[in-house]
Amino acid sequence: MSRLDDELAEAVDAIESGHPVPVAVTAPPRPPAPKRNLALLAALLVMGGGILTLVLTSFNDSAVYSKNVDELLAERSRLEDRAVRVTGVLVKGTLVHRDQPCEYRFKMSKNGAVLDVRYAQCVVPDTFRDMPGMDVEVTAEGKLTEGGGFEADQIMAKCPSKYEMKDRENHGEKAPHTAVSEAERPSGS
Repeated sequence: MSRLDDELAEAVDAIESGHPVPVAVTAPPRPPAPKRNLALLAALLVMGGGILTLVLTSFNDSAVYSKNVDELLAERSRLEDRAVRVTGVLVKGTLVHRDQPCEYRFKMSKNGAVLDVRYAQCVVPDTFRDMPGMDVEVTAEGKLTEGGGFEADQIMAKCPSKYEMKDRENHGEKAPHTAVSEAERPSGS
């Protein structure tokens, strides 16, 4: 028999004879404090804090502020070295294209404020044209220059709505992107 069976038999004999049975109650042994888990938790907290700090500090550099021309000029000192998206209307007669080096220069306005823009690339949207009798809404992304202008990296022009175009077509005008001849169109578009 096993030792457990022997102990059980002795306990039954003791109870039947009326003698008190000494019972030894022992708690199961506790495992030692897990130092590994604390070290792992500390390492995870340090890594999480580092990632959070990196994200929060790099966000300011990658944020693109979206402003109208008048707002941008009013906040010029605060936004000088930051990426900005500026929206306005192309000032009629100011769009100039040069082939060597390839660039576009124009002025944008909004609420009476005017901004000089330089776009040093050859390809622009088809809707980016100076059309008589039609306001072209322009959005440019880039940075303010020290000289007071705006250096654009990207240009977007809003196409007039289909309702505006229906009215203009009834009066014999064409959409900006259809009014450009193939000879005027920059290569690659």
